[in-house]
Amino acid sequence: MLYVIVGIVVGVLLVGAVLGLVLAPSRRRAGAIEAPPPAPPPPVDVDEVLEQQTVEPAPVVEAPPAPPEPEVERPEPSAGRLVRLRGRLAGSQSTLGRGLFTLLSRDTIDEDVWEEVEDTLLTSDIGLAATNDIVAALREQVRVMGARTGDQVRTMLRETLLVAVGRDTDRALHTAAHDGHPAVVLVVGVNGTGKTTTCGKLARVVIGDGGTVLLGAADTFRAAAADQLSTWAERVGAAVVRGPEGADPASVAFDAVHDGMERGVDTVIIDTAGRLHTKTGLMDELGKVKRVVERQAPVDEVLLVLDATTGQNGLVQARVFAEVVDVTGIVLTKLDGTAKGGIVIAVQRELGVPVKLVGLGEGPDDLALFDPELFVDALLP
Repeated sequence: MLYVIVGIVVGVLLVGAVLGLVLAPSRRRAGAIEAPPPAPPPPVDVDEVLEQQTVEPAPVVEAPPAPPEPEVERPEPSAGRLVRLRGRLAGSQSTLGRGLFTLLSRDTIDEDVWEEVEDTLLTSDIGLAATNDIVAALREQVRVMGARTGDQVRTMLRETLLVAVGRDTDRALHTAAHDGHPAVVLVVGVNGTGKTTTCGKLARVVIGDGGTVLLGAADTFRAAAADQLSTWAERVGAAVVRGPEGADPASVAFDAVHDGMERGVDTVIIDTAGRLHTKTGLMDELGKVKRVVERQAPVDEVLLVLDATTGQNGLVQARVFAEVVDVTGIVLTKLDGTAKGGIVIAVQRELGVPVKLVGLGEGPDDLALFDPELFVDALLP
C-alpha cells in the first residue's frame, strides 16, 4: 500500500513538472509586453547649437613694448666748423700770436728782442728748424720796413706764419667712393690720442656732407673700442663691422671693406689698435692690416692721430708710424686749451704730410677740416 501511495505522489509531481514546462511559453506571451527599443535621437542642428552657446573670448595678452629705435642724428656739415670753433684756439693764441705781436711792435728791435722771438716760437712747439726759418724771414721784413704800425706787424706775422703752415698745401680729404668701391680710410695712432673717438667724429663729418659710412672695429685688443665705435655708428645710422675680442685685426678690416663694397657706401673708416710705437711686432701688424685691405681696394687715406698737447713727443710717434705705413694726413686732437699751436708747423715739417683735421673740443661735431688761413687768423690778436 505504501508503495502505491509513493507511486501516486511521484506521478503527480512528474505531471506537474511537465505541465509547467508546457505552459511557461504561453505565460510569457500573455504576460507584460516588452518595451520597444528606443528611437534614435533627432539630428542635431550644429548652427543652432553654436548660436545658443556663449563663447568666452580668449584673454588678450599684450606684447611687451618694442624698445625705442635709436634716434638718428643729422650732423652739421663740415664747412664752417673751424670758423665756429675759432675761439677754442685761445690757449695757443696767448703764447704764439700775442707774444710775437707784442715783441715785433716795439719801436726798437735789438738782438735781445730777437732772442725773445726765438724763445716764443720754440716754447710754442714749432721746432728748431722752423723757428730759424721764421726768424730769418721776420728779420728781413723788419729791416726792409723800418718803422712799423700795429697793422703792418700783424700783416707781416700773418704772411710769415702762413708760409710756415703751408697756405697752398693740398689738404683734400679723400672720402668719396670711386672706381666702383668705397674710399678706405685707415686711422692709426698710439693709445690715448683719441683715435676711436676721431673715427666716430670723422663719420659724422662724412655723413654731415651727405655721404654714407661703414665703420670697421679692427681694434680687437680692447673690447671697449668696438662698443664705443658701435655707439658712434648708431647715433648717425652708420653700419659697423666688428669681430670677437682678440680676433685678427686684418681679418676684421678685410670684412669691413668687403661689406662696404656690398652695401655700396661711400667711405669705410677702419679703427686700428692703439699700438705703442716702440712695439715692433705690433707695428708690423699694422702694416699687415694695410696689405690685407689692399687686396680688395686701395687705401685712400692713412690718418695719423696725434695728441697736440704732447708736443715734440708726438713727433717721435709720427716718425715711426710713417716708416710702417704711408701716412697721408695728420689729425691733431686736443688743439684747444693747453695745446701749443706751433705743433701744426712742426709735424708737417717733420713728415712732409699735411694736417687735415683738428679736434677742438669734446663735442661730437668738434672735429674740423684744417684751414691754414683761419688757423693763423685765430692765433693773431
